Amino acid sequence: MRIHKLILAGAAAFGLAACGDTFGEQALIGAGAGTAAAAVVGGNLAAGAVIGGAANTIYCKEFSSKC
Repeated sequence: MRIHKLILAGAAAFGLAACGDTFGEQALIGAGAGTAAAAVVGGNLAAGAVIGGAANTIYCKEFSSKC
């Protein structure tokens, strides 16, 4: 059952992920995706928000041509 939650969380994160035009938008969008993924798997929502915000911001800076 746990693997289903992980797959669903991954799908939610990819579905919600987007770059945004500014640093704030990137962090906010990532935080939302991280929080949603954490909620699906029953994880810590605050940690999900921080990790998601950081991950999306870094992704957008590294791969700006894909956004």
